[in-house]
Amino acid sequence: MNKKLIAGNWKMNGSLAANDALLRALIAGLGTQGGCDVAVAVPSPYLAQVQSLVAGSSVALAAQDVSAHDAGAYTGEASAAMLRDFGVRYVLVGHSERRQYHAETDAQVAAKAQRALAAGVTPIVCVGETLAEREAGQTEAVVKRQLAAVIHVNGHCISEVVVAYEPVWAIGTGKTATPEQAQQVHAVLRAQLAAASDKAARIRLLYGGSMNAANAAQLLAQPDIDGGLVGGASLKAADFLQIIGAAQ
Repeated sequence: MNKKLIAGNWKMNGSLAANDALLRALIAGLGTQGGCDVAVAVPSPYLAQVQSLVAGSSVALAAQDVSAHDAGAYTGEASAAMLRDFGVRYVLVGHSERRQYHAETDAQVAAKAQRALAAGVTPIVCVGETLAEREAGQTEAVVKRQLAAVIHVNGHCISEVVVAYEPVWAIGTGKTATPEQAQQVHAVLRAQLAAASDKAARIRLLYGGSMNAANAAQLLAQPDIDGGLVGGASLKAADFLQIIGAAQ
């Protein structure tokens, strides 16, 4: 059984003071627990601050995006090597908000995962369908297409990635896939990975659609759900700690 991973995605939230208070409460609440892995994906201006705050703790630093390029004239971008300089362990790639608001394609997401892997940073590859796609019965086809692009480019080291299933219709809406709905999609992704790698069992699959303190235990009890990508609840130490407790 994979050690579970609970990753908080702060999105575009935070301040120097709020980050300090949140992480001090989180680290104090975690103590010396080792029951699951914990990470926080923070806005890039706060990477240095959070790197310092989590130093020596069990909390890993994650970034929210990475460039598909190594270096050059790409104003506003941050390369995987730059992230690694700040001790970043994980980076989100292909989050639905990047796909929606920045028109990121499956090919770009695959390239970003490749850059992260080359720099020794673990990409958390996000896949998921919209409400219209789900209602049209396209859920399986959509998530398999999105993941296939990443497998095609990174097949030789696909066992090094983390995959997060985040139904777009359940992000920030308060709606959550039922544990059975989530497990069904996770099983599809697991089978797709198994066809690509004999090490697929070690790939952690996270659920990322409005996981909170109330529903985490049921979701995390599913056989193919190895953790959570947590949005709003990760900004409240008590809620985030409760989700982490459910994963241990």
